[in-house]
Amino acid sequence: MRKRRQIFFVVSLLSSVLFLGALSTEEINRLRDVMGWKPGQTVADVGAGDGLIGFAAANVVGETGKVYLTELDEAKRQALEKEVQRRQLKNTVVVQAAEKQTNLPDNCCDGIVLRRVYHHLTAPAEMDASLLRSLKPGGELAVIDFPPRKWLSLTDPVKGVPANRGGHGIPQKILVEELTKAGFQVEKVFNDWPDDSYCVVLRKAAQN
Repeated sequence: MRKRRQIFFVVSLLSSVLFLGALSTEEINRLRDVMGWKPGQTVADVGAGDGLIGFAAANVVGETGKVYLTELDEAKRQALEKEVQRRQLKNTVVVQAAEKQTNLPDNCCDGIVLRRVYHHLTAPAEMDASLLRSLKPGGELAVIDFPPRKWLSLTDPVKGVPANRGGHGIPQKILVEELTKAGFQVEKVFNDWPDDSYCVVLRKAAQN
């Protein structure tokens, strides 16, 4: 039994390293360029985790811009608030997320990022609609995720998600279908994203 637990721990650790994907400076810089962050813009990182994407965006958008960091997990949200205070970021706001909505103001963002978050959504249709409302007309949504890993589901299961995911992760086709059904338009797709991931960039129609 003890040996089995040790094996499970090692597999779980490898799962985190290989598939949760440590965020690198190179990936952040590529995301910045893909989304075209500029001074004065408003950017949101939904499911921000440690906030590194949002902190990088805050440096680009500057004093005239704004960054929202959202987190569903209360402990992570509190940690983000402390880090924002430590960094003295006056242009960054931490928001308590919800299961079915971003809790961001309507039409507030030029760009929204979800990195390895979408496959965790338990109410994707409702959240997709909320993401659309949160974007300004013409705004962009960048979703970074990875194809399903059935064996990863055994070590790090995602509970409550739709059954069509096929494992821990989400097929790109399903992700695109759900977001276009919500009203987004696909702009760019990158299948060479770091850590065996893909990045889909979608836009809210300018007339919405």
